[in-house]
Amino acid sequence: MTMRLRMRQLEALMTVAEAGSMTRAAEELGISQPAVSRLLSDLSSQIGFQLFQRRDGVLIPTQEARFLLPDIQRVLERLDHIQELSRNLTERKAGHLKVACLPGFATSHLPDVLSAFLEERPGVTVTIEPDRPERIMEWMLNEQYDLGITDGFEGHPAVQSETIDLRTVCIFPEGHPFEEKKIIRAPDLADQKIIHTRRDSPFYRAFQEAVQSQGVAINSLVEIRQFTAACELVSRGLGVSVISELDAEGYRGRGVAFRPFEPRIPHRLAIVRPTHKNPSLVMMEFMDMFRESVARYRV
Repeated sequence: MTMRLRMRQLEALMTVAEAGSMTRAAEELGISQPAVSRLLSDLSSQIGFQLFQRRDGVLIPTQEARFLLPDIQRVLERLDHIQELSRNLTERKAGHLKVACLPGFATSHLPDVLSAFLEERPGVTVTIEPDRPERIMEWMLNEQYDLGITDGFEGHPAVQSETIDLRTVCIFPEGHPFEEKKIIRAPDLADQKIIHTRRDSPFYRAFQEAVQSQGVAINSLVEIRQFTAACELVSRGLGVSVISELDAEGYRGRGVAFRPFEPRIPHRLAIVRPTHKNPSLVMMEFMDMFRESVARYRV
């Protein structure tokens, strides 16, 4: 007897118990009356006792059958829940995402993306874990997270990656003389106090090379790990910085102004995930939404 047939037997038992009639139960189940009778006969033979007694033309569950009915009800309700959940997963309306990201993203760009994503998917839950790139890489290798948003990724056979080059700008406090310029160039930084990313980061090395190639020394004031920290410091008038336009946009009108920077230095963002962990449909859809959210900042 297949699992499907056993479940159909339980459905027949429950429906007849509620309807009190083979005929009405057959109508509700969408099968013939003889089919309902066979399902109950087979079930009665399997479990070893009679299921119904006829009283005044109505089928009444036996004491033994009545004892089973609450558990059968729970089984059928659970089956309905599983079927609904399966539909939601197929339609990408349910599931759980585990996303590791740079700390700045967790408080700047990502909340807006998640808000739009979850609004249309009430059955989806998310875990967000911000940390440094080295830690995100470790999580990907151990398959602890579904997706990572990081920078400075140099490749690994156990990790699939997609690089997105974002435009960079020079940010400065509102009211700064740079507001009179359309473009900030490397020589303009000669007399400025610079807030920059950590010295061992790929972005700093690219920035240093671009500036020094034009004979400008970097007047380092503060070394930070995240662009959002640079925005906070610049908004307090401590100096200027070169960061991604994506992060700068989040501080527009918050004490920070910005202009394009030349020579162009792209900020290389990487979307990474474990190679041997199959992505869910909902995760792939989230990746698509994230790509769309940064599209207008791409080089």
